[in-house]
Amino acid sequence: MSDLSAVERVDSAVYTVPTDAPEADGTAAWDSTTLVLVTVRCGEVSGLGYTYAPAAAARTVDDLLAPAVTGLSALDVPRANEAMRRAVRNAGLPGIAAEAVSAVDIALWDAKARLLGLPLVDLLGAARDEVPVYGSGGFTTYDAERQDRQLRGWVAEEGIPRVKIKIGESWGSRETRDLARVARARASIGDAAELYVDANGGYGVKQAVRVAAGLDGEGVTWFEEPVSSDHLDALAAVRGRVTADVTAGEYGYTLPYFRHMLAAGAVDCLQADVTRCGGITVWLRVAALALGHGLEISGHCAPAAHAHAAASVPNLRHLEWFHDHVRIERLLFDGAPSPQGGALVPGRDGSPGLGLRLDAERALPYRVG
Repeated sequence: MSDLSAVERVDSAVYTVPTDAPEADGTAAWDSTTLVLVTVRCGEVSGLGYTYAPAAAARTVDDLLAPAVTGLSALDVPRANEAMRRAVRNAGLPGIAAEAVSAVDIALWDAKARLLGLPLVDLLGAARDEVPVYGSGGFTTYDAERQDRQLRGWVAEEGIPRVKIKIGESWGSRETRDLARVARARASIGDAAELYVDANGGYGVKQAVRVAAGLDGEGVTWFEEPVSSDHLDALAAVRGRVTADVTAGEYGYTLPYFRHMLAAGAVDCLQADVTRCGGITVWLRVAALALGHGLEISGHCAPAAHAHAAASVPNLRHLEWFHDHVRIERLLFDGAPSPQGGALVPGRDGSPGLGLRLDAERALPYRVG
């Protein structure tokens, strides 16, 4: 098995997919999303991984990471992950390099599971059968009709009993509209569904506390990044003064980042993104770190990349069913998951690895590198 499992080559490709409408959150706007795909080849077996990152991540894979893992066994993913971390020391791990490491790490786990003929969740070992998801979108650029249609689609048509919208519009300068959109969101989904909001760091501390008082009236239970997660003392200050759960962590690129966040008492639920934090290898360590602090973890975006790992941890709260990434994963990949009753069941069909296969013909029009 050792010879058959050796990594023979690592390839990258870049795809950019336009959004289906202009999108923005509290602190950024965009009209397309780029996915960097990594393929790890071990004899006749290939593993697939990806990250949502600039095309520069593909150059990092080609120049720094492929040489670091070629020749290693795909069965020894932690060894390869450490080799990649060392390879980007001078390039700087946080940011694009960590996203590149994440994509290769995911591809290695996919390859390992395929070599063994197992769904990845069976290789990792399941802690649960189902992975709850929450619908995520509600961009600040949406008008009332589009927001209503999206939210009702998740709750009434897809049976997802929890949804999230973006607030903090224009760096927190449209507070009245933020609260009006939250009220409309509650009217759209009814009283039974959970309602979450994400300010993407758009507010100041006292403003976030004032806004939270208005959110309470609509039953909002999840207040994501009310202030920038760069300022852990500020995040902790908000957490201590509001009733909704304060959450953050999507910009974590290294394990120490999450340790600092937990040590600061900054969050009620820790978020981590498998396509940013160092891949499945590190995401599982982040989940263990949260468990050691008595907290749950929530997977940020990229649902098809997270699902199997999410099913393997006992302290999972849920996984983000993010509008953009759901579109892209369904477009580019055969085997992309779909929720039933508000949850994914990874590995249910017995497909090995992540269960994803690139549809090269569908993907070709979007390839940019």
